[in-house]
Amino acid sequence: MSNPDRRQAALDYHAKPRPGKLGIAITKPFTTPSELALAYSPGVAEPVIEIEKNPDDAFKYTSKGNLVAVITNGTAVLGLGRTGALASKPVMEGKAVLFKKFANVDVFDIEVDAPDADDFIETVKRIAPTFGGINLEDIAAPDCFYVEQALSDALDIPVFHDDQHGTAIIICAGLLNALSYQGKTLEQARIVCVGAGAAGIASMNLLQALGADANNIIMCDSKGVVHSGRTDLNAQKQAFAVDTDLRTLEDAMSGADVFIGVSGPGLVSQAMVQSMAPKPVVFALANPTPEILPEEAHAVRDDLIMATGRSDYPNQVNNVLCFPFLFRGALDVRSRSINHAMQIAAVHAIADLARQPVPEVVKDAYDAPELSFGPEYILPTPLDPRLSDFVSPAVAAAAVDSGAARSEYPAHYPKR
Repeated sequence: MSNPDRRQAALDYHAKPRPGKLGIAITKPFTTPSELALAYSPGVAEPVIEIEKNPDDAFKYTSKGNLVAVITNGTAVLGLGRTGALASKPVMEGKAVLFKKFANVDVFDIEVDAPDADDFIETVKRIAPTFGGINLEDIAAPDCFYVEQALSDALDIPVFHDDQHGTAIIICAGLLNALSYQGKTLEQARIVCVGAGAAGIASMNLLQALGADANNIIMCDSKGVVHSGRTDLNAQKQAFAVDTDLRTLEDAMSGADVFIGVSGPGLVSQAMVQSMAPKPVVFALANPTPEILPEEAHAVRDDLIMATGRSDYPNQVNNVLCFPFLFRGALDVRSRSINHAMQIAAVHAIADLARQPVPEVVKDAYDAPELSFGPEYILPTPLDPRLSDFVSPAVAAAAVDSGAARSEYPAHYPKR
């Protein structure tokens, strides 16, 4: 299909036969006068009275416990930049569809015309009682760090910026498996990350929580290595400033075990890949054009494990492996947050799933009869039906064990 054809197909998909990708369904009988009296006045007054007395009863009598806000201010939409709130709506609807399809989580997509971070925070705080969780989406750095922290501090429901932590969870799961296959450890790996925005910083923070040595991490931004001599660093970058003579990405990649790119197209040359340590791992995740194409990297290294953000190459780093099932687990125990323990549990669950025998239904879906753990399969595929069985229970257990949960580990989950 040519690009013009694909563009028109995408527009037609969103426009026909009914605009948009979402609708609302009624979940209770509503066909008789008595049912009308229960659904609205006078019957609706009874749960109002109970919730006023005990706010947690909102989880019992309303849809709050299975309802997430996918919410943005449109300041960093896909790779398109500051499109504004209204133009971001197709993306938010798409995210909502993924929540519903993969984990049966209901979503209201909300686009807020508030490019100022404090205005946005105030809006989300005011509407938060409606929801069991908040998924922040497509908010530009560095505001995204401030927004997430402020809302996490203010609210008693999970607040999760998927562009940060969802990406980080999948990167970490894939990297644990890739390093293991290459015979290396996270604790000893020399890691280079290009892209010091939301995804890069969250990924490096989570890798450290998993055991990576901060002294072995080199962060690069558009001006080169983030080092202690620079005076132009924000607080998030400053945390990764190291005392080093390295100044360029090319310098940093020499002898590195791992490259993680969450930046832009074509930033890595074949010579840079050649200069890496034996058995390197390259995650070139810029979309749609990665920092280096897999065929270019494989042409100069036959001992390489490679991942991208694209579905037409092996080892796609795709957030849909995480966020629906992460929220499912959090909602099922009425968690107050999505904390580090829950994120780490998700990392290990996703990594473990990739090591299991792949069912025929997945092989058939991807026309890959030989699909198994190895250099071209370090992460599960998005259509693997077992993700909910692995990730959601692990997250729910971590929420209970860490004290974030309001309720017990669900009886319908696998026994712990």
